[in-house]
Amino acid sequence: MREKENILLADALNPDYLGFIFYPLSPRFMGAITIPDIKAKKVGVFVNEPIDSLLKTAEEHVLDVIQLHGNESPDICSDLHHSGYEVWKAFNVNEYTNTDELIPYAGLCDNFLFDAKTSRPGGSGEKFNWEILLELSSVASFFLSGGIGPEDADRINELNIQNLAGVDLNSRFETSPALKDIDLLAEFIKKIRN
Repeated sequence: MREKENILLADALNPDYLGFIFYPLSPRFMGAITIPDIKAKKVGVFVNEPIDSLLKTAEEHVLDVIQLHGNESPDICSDLHHSGYEVWKAFNVNEYTNTDELIPYAGLCDNFLFDAKTSRPGGSGEKFNWEILLELSSVASFFLSGGIGPEDADRINELNIQNLAGVDLNSRFETSPALKDIDLLAEFIKKIRN
């Protein structure tokens, strides 16, 4: 998210987290914009950012969570966790992904985030086959991402998968990059929390 009014309207829906992109190549890039005071925990999304620069940004924006979407190592996750941040590591998955890729990060990250595998980091708006979550979810708690839309609330509520911590709502809830449709968010949140 990026627009102050839109951020505050989304925050009024009482989400657990709101995300802010600090990856310059993303159409949702925050730039020098200041995040307003909100009740939700602030998640900063980074891609292969040098750790010193990342920590400086996290401090400036008073982030609660660091979400890593690049090729960050388990050591980087550990360093960030020991710096006092909640750390989420995103994995782009497909039918060939298995737990071997995840295990080195287990215990070093607070959550994983599973998104559809594409040629670029995140933001594809595509779903992956959720059947593979039955295996991947055994390693750690995770957030489900990738092409989730308003029509998916009932299906997500029916998932009986261990360690599902939450759902990442992005492009299918936007009217343009970084601008959320508050009505769609409100409807989805109401369904998913009932």
